[in-house]
Amino acid sequence: MNIISQWISNHEEEIIRIADDIFCHPEPAYQETYSSKRLAEFLEEQGFQISWNTAGISTAFTAIWGNGRPRLGFLAEYDALPELGHACGHNLLGAGVCAAACALKEDMAACQKSGSIVVCGCPAEEIMSGKIIMNQAGVFDALDAGIMWHPFDRNRISNDIWQSQDIKNYTFHGVSAHASKSPEDGRSALDAAELMNIGVNYLREHVPGDVRMHYAYIDNGIPANVVPDTAKTNYFIRSSKRSRTDDASRRVDNCAKGAALMTGTTVDIELVKSCKEMKVNRVLAEIYYQAMTKIPVPQYTEEELAFAAQLTKEAGLVNQGIYFTGLEPLEAEPVPISIGTDASEVSHTIPLITLSAAAMCRGTPLHHWAAAKQAGMSIGQKGMLYAARCMAEGSKLLTETPGALEKVWEFHRAHE
Repeated sequence: MNIISQWISNHEEEIIRIADDIFCHPEPAYQETYSSKRLAEFLEEQGFQISWNTAGISTAFTAIWGNGRPRLGFLAEYDALPELGHACGHNLLGAGVCAAACALKEDMAACQKSGSIVVCGCPAEEIMSGKIIMNQAGVFDALDAGIMWHPFDRNRISNDIWQSQDIKNYTFHGVSAHASKSPEDGRSALDAAELMNIGVNYLREHVPGDVRMHYAYIDNGIPANVVPDTAKTNYFIRSSKRSRTDDASRRVDNCAKGAALMTGTTVDIELVKSCKEMKVNRVLAEIYYQAMTKIPVPQYTEEELAFAAQLTKEAGLVNQGIYFTGLEPLEAEPVPISIGTDASEVSHTIPLITLSAAAMCRGTPLHHWAAAKQAGMSIGQKGMLYAARCMAEGSKLLTETPGALEKVWEFHRAHE
């Protein structure tokens, strides 16, 4: 057993305790006080120097070990979803990233290798925010490469084009009136919001197939017997290419402006956050895939397989009774997927690799109670430990392959 594998094996129980502890203390975006502290304290115990308030965010931290180049950045997430808790597995994501960084550090120290390991504690991924703010503040600029993973239902290199996104708030302002006695005196902000949404729903027919537009009303607390003078919606507008997202976003704005014109109201348009699509680096993907081919995938007990079978039945998952599979081949071309992450913005600043590991059985959707169930038990924990080893071994191979980082950056610069 090599140094990386030995370190992870020796610290397996502690890593699991951290992930489970964060699972039991779910904290939504920008409220991850307990979760971030739990990870930072572990890293400090392992010899990392910790600084807080990264990019002015109270729940963001930076942990550094070593000095000089290469300077590898591990990106940790730890926020939960309101109501659902860790239904995206960020308790596993953060603990797994920190474990990978520590295992690589152990190997570098034992072999007296030069270089730095930087763990970036990144809050608020679920609202597409933390890494975008950190990227704008230059947090990732000095890194030679970024490494992370995400829990999924498969073991593979995430050779995926995560979507470019705009998150917008549309706030309509009207005139209040008694809805029965004098409705003619009112100008309904709610009518405007509804007409906007109708316009967007008709717009869906006339945008490219990869464009996604979804919305939610933000409660204005006004009863039905009052013509509402305010109404607010939150929109996510996405596609796999920034130019298509820009076009769709402008057209959604026009739906809002037209709705305001029709109803005699006004509308404020707030761009909350925006990011580009994921920039995939083929050189990094091939190096980390090579490392993953040498690492055994998790094996599952009869109890875990029975749990997966019962969960499949209860949640109506589609997997034909095949709950877990091995390492999937690296695709010849990047794969557009209909989800987004704030890490996409980082991928345009530095070369970034994301691994996927099966922290849930096949067919389990993210942001679903079935994903949360598995993030808090041994199935998710096995995926986390596997991902930690894959990230550490891939990073070791990256630093030990002559000229690899230069080729990584050549590819990065050539694919702007």
